[in-house]
Amino acid sequence: ATTSSDEEDDSDSSTKPIRSEKKKNPASLFQTGGDPPKEKKSKKKVPPKGAESEEETPETLQKNSNKKGKAKKSKKKEERPPSPVIEVENLEEFVLQPAPQGVTIKCRVTRDKRGMDRGLYPTYYLHLDNDKKVFLLAGRKRKKSKTSNYLISIDPTDLSRGGENFIGKLRSNLMGTRFTVFDNGANPDRANADWSNVRQELSAVVYETNVLGFKGPRKMTVIIPGMNADCERVPIRPRNDNDGLLMRWQNRNMDNVIELHNKAPVWNDETQSYVLNFHGRVTHASVKNFQIVHGSDPDYIVMQFGRVADDAFTMDYNYPLCAVQAFAIALSSFDGKLACE
Repeated sequence: ATTSSDEEDDSDSSTKPIRSEKKKNPASLFQTGGDPPKEKKSKKKVPPKGAESEEETPETLQKNSNKKGKAKKSKKKEERPPSPVIEVENLEEFVLQPAPQGVTIKCRVTRDKRGMDRGLYPTYYLHLDNDKKVFLLAGRKRKKSKTSNYLISIDPTDLSRGGENFIGKLRSNLMGTRFTVFDNGANPDRANADWSNVRQELSAVVYETNVLGFKGPRKMTVIIPGMNADCERVPIRPRNDNDGLLMRWQNRNMDNVIELHNKAPVWNDETQSYVLNFHGRVTHASVKNFQIVHGSDPDYIVMQFGRVADDAFTMDYNYPLCAVQAFAIALSSFDGKLACE
């Protein structure tokens, strides 16, 4: 089954030690300059020292046992509690602000297919993966839309475009291979004079079409705005489609733009599948499993996503991503892309 993309596996024992030895500060990878945004964001520079420690434990890195979920039992114990205490006082602010440096925000995505049309239009829910299971976001594909269009809301029951809980959206091209993530700002056509209310592009995702058929893992490119010297996201407010993240990336106009990729899984002869080391956070092989990294530091996992049950997935993200960016990137992986499998 060559297409089973990634399984929880300990195929690479080199992930953690390298980072602690020679990588000084991953934040420098994402700094591009840019003007500080007008919106004041707080609580960003709190790097709790021991936040990464549970991942740093040498666990069973050499072990290489690929039985789905079998070697999980013992690991699960030390994996809990999955996140440091995350305070979510203002949900809207929290889901748009980057993860604090040094803290991995660990989440769980559940897919609800119940109801008349849920098979075609399931609702996806994002919760913090900790004891309190704090709700963060909900997303659902819009009906009657020419392209895939997911609304993202901070209310699990209100997924309307006009509601005050609308926080962002994910929009695809006609092929379903390129996606753009917007916040809840206004369409450029309805901009006010100083352009301050226009929506920001938070990220873009490009799936490489696989012309050889359905063999091998997916290839993803993720484009995000860079961060300024204050560790705040540089606002990208395109005036038209030619000024967005995708066009900038395509034209290699990378000012204030960062390019990320999914980490290439390694072929494992024993299981006859592609595998990645998810440090016990993923238990089921799936073409949807992925890790996003910066080319200059493949050991710093910006985001990882993977299946743990039929309709449950773990989603962990680090600085500089925010919850809306990570959730939207995860939603893009659910969309049917025959050309990319």
